[in-house]
Amino acid sequence: MRGDDAIVHRADAARISRLAQCDFSFMVDAEFAEPFDGSRIIPVDPPYRKTYGFVPDDLAEYLNRPDAELFIAEVRDSPVGYAAVSEGWNRFAVIDDIAVDASHRGNGIARRLMDAAVEWARGAALAGVRLETQSNNVAACRFYDRYGFVLGGYDRCLYQGMHPDTPEVALFCYLMFTTADRSLERT
Repeated sequence: MRGDDAIVHRADAARISRLAQCDFSFMVDAEFAEPFDGSRIIPVDPPYRKTYGFVPDDLAEYLNRPDAELFIAEVRDSPVGYAAVSEGWNRFAVIDDIAVDASHRGNGIARRLMDAAVEWARGAALAGVRLETQSNNVAACRFYDRYGFVLGGYDRCLYQGMHPDTPEVALFCYLMFTTADRSLERT
């Protein structure tokens, strides 16, 4: 199976509810260390599975927002991933969430979803795309780097309110559009 086997749709309620069958968890066996640019990766022992949980109602909110979009990837009419994108306060599109079912990773589906979100952002003449990820989501960080995102900064304290002892560091990444990119979309 390849990413070109996936079809990316704008979401509807039926597709959102069917996403609940997906496994969006991932194994944490390594993490990025400072300077968080991928040059220093340290092993995590023992490895553990990370799950964020999935709440279809949270995604349904994107269906009626004029400043947001939700894209769902399907393979053979089964949902296998999604990307939720919205317009941020600073004229950047924000990838609020992007996830691909564990059994479909590595097939280009995340790229197809990101392409849809980036196209949406360009169509809205935004400055670029930003996202937040975690230092312990090495596979996602590598994907964002390959896609062209750059590290804009990090925050060691962001997750402390929910998990006081977490070693996770929030990483903020940006994909910048040129001024020419934005002016072309307005014409």
